[in-house]
This record gives sequence, structure tokens and C-alpha cells, in this order.
Amino acid sequence: MEDRILVLALRGRDAAVMETLLAKQDYACTTCADARALSDELTRGAATAIITEESLAGADRSALDAWVAQQPPWSDFPFILLATRRAGHRPRHAMLVLERLGNVIVLERPIHSETLGSAVRSAMRVRRRQYEARERLAALQLAEERLTHLNANLETRIAERTSELSRANNMLMEEVAERERAQTALVQSQKMEAVGQLTGGIAHDFNNLLTVVSGNLEMIERRSDDERILRHARFAAEATDRAAKLTRQLLAFSRTQQLALAPLSLNALVEGMGDLLARTIGPRIDQRRVLADSQPWVMADVHQLELAVLNLAINARDAMPDGGILTIETDAGRSAPEGVRPGRYGVVRVRDNGVGIPRPILSKVFDPFYTTKPLGKGTGLGLSQVFGIARQSGGIAQIDSVQHEGTTVSIWLPLAEQPVVDTELVAQISPSDRVRAKLNILVVDDDEGVRRFVAEGLESFGYHITQAASGAEAVTMLDAALPDVMIVDFAMPGMTGIELAEDARRRAPDLPIIMVTGYAEEGVSADTSLITHIVRKPFKIDALVGVLDMTTGILASAPD
Repeated sequence: MEDRILVLALRGRDAAVMETLLAKQDYACTTCADARALSDELTRGAATAIITEESLAGADRSALDAWVAQQPPWSDFPFILLATRRAGHRPRHAMLVLERLGNVIVLERPIHSETLGSAVRSAMRVRRRQYEARERLAALQLAEERLTHLNANLETRIAERTSELSRANNMLMEEVAERERAQTALVQSQKMEAVGQLTGGIAHDFNNLLTVVSGNLEMIERRSDDERILRHARFAAEATDRAAKLTRQLLAFSRTQQLALAPLSLNALVEGMGDLLARTIGPRIDQRRVLADSQPWVMADVHQLELAVLNLAINARDAMPDGGILTIETDAGRSAPEGVRPGRYGVVRVRDNGVGIPRPILSKVFDPFYTTKPLGKGTGLGLSQVFGIARQSGGIAQIDSVQHEGTTVSIWLPLAEQPVVDTELVAQISPSDRVRAKLNILVVDDDEGVRRFVAEGLESFGYHITQAASGAEAVTMLDAALPDVMIVDFAMPGMTGIELAEDARRRAPDLPIIMVTGYAEEGVSADTSLITHIVRKPFKIDALVGVLDMTTGILASAPD
């Protein structure tokens, strides 16, 4: 509306001619019937108005004069007056019209279309500058109003701003403190991760050695009739069992031990350990249990969690040499603590009122081989094992201690649904020696000692054994003939056990694959569709035969 051109030409075809000329130059025009109609259209907005002189002669110009007089300060509307050519001076009434209109461009007729177009463009430039002045005045007025408002509320604004700065400062201090806690936790986590990788690698290599030693001791016990040799073999076997336990503790800390996670009742576990704990801590320590009413079920390995609670009870006993109170609590439905995924967690807490732990060394107690006990009184693996079991179960272990008041260790574990008990008895299938003799087992392990021990042990039970020292060699054998079962080591150079299992699955989707490993990394349990069973080193040949019997028994019972 503000860019249009108004036309007031009451005689002849002047209005139509001007509309045609202006339309060719892409101007929007509105023709007015009289002076009052012109004033009405000016109220709605326009850029300029073209008026013929005779259209105002004798007309009622009161409304038009009033509009021109009442323009806001920024406006001086440009008119284009088409006057009749005269010799001499203009009459007084014509001069009065020009005076009343104010900003007027006078063009004498006849006029050329280019002259009219130039006048229109000039008038529109003037009007646009007026629009710009209007916008600037409006902005200045708005700024003035805001300034007036700010001055009127200056004290309130200062108080609000001071309060905002105070809140921002408090938030900044909290964020700095939180960042420092996060950095401390990150350093501790990285340290534990690095030590865990080191201990996990050592434990893996050590497990390979223990597998060969314990396996050959088992073969000696089965084949020798000499009582003296058997006695020495049993002593050596007991030593390897202790070494295997130490290795499991290292694996638990490094989180590379395969846990048998299953729904577990914390209340039932604590109640079931009552007698064992009583014998362990002795009569001078009062054992108390505070069990949750909600019967919390968590995902955990029952044997490893029992071992963790037992280790904590032993530490509590040693912290109370003159006797005291050992309290074991269970709780459920708690929100996730820092350092674990969001969710609901169950908690088992072991609390004592012993000597406590000094604050400076509290951050070190979960480190492997770190102990405050005298030489020969502890391995320094108890708390690190608790930490590893909690982490591998998807939870976390936390410790809080005050010197001369006591220590509390909390194990947080993810909540689980209470399992539905299946009352059906599943019959175990055990194949006969005749069935064993028909089955071909491919044993793949890069460690010659382990491979030979497994092969000889299984052959003694009647299985037909083929050996491969690498994944590549096993692939060649698979191309020649498929075995009935493949036993493969997880960590091999070149082609790993998982890669070999994937290759074998492509050849024979139903081939049973048993994975043996010194440490069960994530890759072993990540794709359970590849692996039929997982056997952890060190293992006895009887245990491996049991797994094979279960697998091959199912094969033997399957229809031809």
C-alpha cells in the first residue's frame, strides 16, 4: 500500500492514460473519484499522488487540507500537480492550492511520458527517505522508552543482576569442584584400566602354562600306580590349584574373567553365607545382618560374589583384632551411583567398626597388590578382586572409611527380575565309548604344550583327534574335511579364534565350536551364536570331556 501511486484526474481520459503509462513502468496505481476519496486513500498509505489542476478547482478540499496539515513530523507527502500552461502569473486560487499541498512538483501540460516517469521516481525517492526517517524515529522512541523504564527500575535491575552473578558464581564453583572430582575419577579409572590390561595379559599367559602343568599332572594321576609318584603329583596339583585361584583373582580385577551372570537374591546369598562367615571371622566378632524387605535380585556370578563378600569379611576381621561388629546389609531400588549406567541397583554393604583406613591412602586400596597388612599377611588382591567383580557385573564398588570408626564397602549391582523356576528335570546325555570313537575333534591352539595335552587327553577317552597350530592351518583342514567338533583357542596370532569360528560357521553353520581361553575378552561373549561352549583355562581334561560329552551326546541322539 505504501508504494502505490494515487491518481486524481476528473476530466476526459487523463486518468486512464496515466495508469497505462505508469503500468508500463511497473507502478501500482489507484484512481480516486474526488478530493475526499483522495484523502481517504492517503490515510491508507501511498508513495505519491498525481493530481490534475482542474480536479481541485471548485472542489471540497477540506478533508484533503486537513490530512496534509495533520501529517506526523517525519512525513511531507510529495504531490505531482499537472497544471495547464498559462501566459503570465498563476491566479491567486491556484497559488493557494500549491501552498496548502506543501511538497508539490508542478508539471505543465502537455508532458512527455519520460518527464512524468522521472517526476514519479523523484517523488517516490523522497517518500522512501521519509519512511526511513519514520523507522529511525520509531527506533529512537522505543530506545527512549526503554531507557526511561531502565532508569525507573535501575535499583531493581542492579539487585537482580547481582543475584544472577552470585548464582552464576556458585554454579561455577560447583562445576569446578565437579570437574576436579571427574578428573580425579578419570585418572583413577585410567590407572586401573592400565594395570588391569597388564594383569590380564600376565594371567592369560600364566593360564596357558598352568593348563599344561595341571593337565600333565592329571595324566600322571590317572596312569601311574606308584603311590610315591601319585603323592608328589597331588602336591603339585594342589599348588597349581592355588596358582589358578591367584590367576582368577587377577582376571577378576582386570575384568577379563568370564562371569556366569544370572539373577541372584542378595538376601539369600547373605543368609547362606552365615555359617561360613562365622567360622572365618571367629567368635570375638559379632556378625549382624540387615536384609532388605523387598528381596533384591541382581545380576551377578554367585560364586564370585560370595568370594567378594568373604574377602571383605576377612578384611573386616583383620581391622578388628580386639573384636567388634561386622554388619552385612542389603538394599534395593537405589538410583545409579556415579561411574555406572543410569538405572536401578541393588547394594550389598559390608561394614565394620575397626581401625579404619587413613584418608590419603583410601584411593589406593583397590589397586592390585596394594596392602596395608604386614608382609606375608595378605596378597593385596582382595579388594582389587571385589572391584573387578563389581565392574564386570555392570556395577561398581565403593569404599568409605573413617580412622578409628570403621570402614564400609558397598557393592552396587544392576537389579534383575526374579527368575521363574522350571520344575522339569532335564536329562543329561552322555555318549558311549562307541560313539566317541566315531567322532573327529579338531584341536586348534598355537601353544604346542596346550595343544598336545588336549589331544592326548581326549585320545585317552576314545576321541579321534586332529591338530592345527594356527587358524590358517585349521582352515586348510576344514577345506579337506569337516570335523564333528572344533576346539579352538581364543587368543592366537594371525587369525584369532573368533575369526576362525566365523570362517568355520560359513562352511558348516551347525558345527559345534568350543572356545578355550586364558581370559574371556568381550569378543568371546559378544557373539554367542558362534560359540557352543566356553572353557576357561586352566582346565582339567575331565571338565573338557564333560563339555564334549554334552555336545557330542546331543549329536549322537540327533536323528540321522
